[in-house]
Amino acid sequence: MVRELNRFRDDLDTVVRKMRAELEDAEYSQVLALRDELLSLNRSKMVKINHSVMELICAMHLIKGGFEVELEHTVDKVLCDLYATKGYGSAIVEVETGFVSPENALDPLTYLRARIASKITRYSGFANKFILATPPYYIMQVPPAMTKPPRFRTDEEISAIKELCDLYYTSPPVPVDDIRNARLHSIYAIDVDSVSIREWDVNEYLGKAALWTI
Repeated sequence: MVRELNRFRDDLDTVVRKMRAELEDAEYSQVLALRDELLSLNRSKMVKINHSVMELICAMHLIKGGFEVELEHTVDKVLCDLYATKGYGSAIVEVETGFVSPENALDPLTYLRARIASKITRYSGFANKFILATPPYYIMQVPPAMTKPPRFRTDEEISAIKELCDLYYTSPPVPVDDIRNARLHSIYAIDVDSVSIREWDVNEYLGKAALWTI
């Protein structure tokens, strides 16, 4: 366990060193505090390195944008990866790696579509802006209806998303009204190697993703 903790700390420190040149002193102090928080969470076996590194890079991006950032933050009993505030504005970022457990080895595409739909539905109502963050090598399966403004989402599309989510998420179930009003505002593509982020418009991302899958 000590060896794993040391490796976790060393990896985070490597990432933080890469960030240093991009940050003002006050911003760097905020990143160091979040690094320490991740170390504490890792000691409690609550976080793993791949996810934590991406969280920290997202946090750096938001901090540079003037946000105050909290990691593994609970909003109305919902635990989100990053919760950020600036003035009266707020943003939630969920990091999605594309991991599929052995239990879903035979239905990975359906499962990932449901997970993305569920995240958008469950989290987006708790902040002014909801963002999904992912590495560039994973193409997220965002249901097309969830890229539309809520007023353009049809009852048939809402029912289809409800059926999809109910395949995996029933305790508690995803409410229909939350599906109707959910909104995905943008997508972060996280380049861990260069500790950088490219922010995509959702439809632009999906258009590029369609080309990548050819």
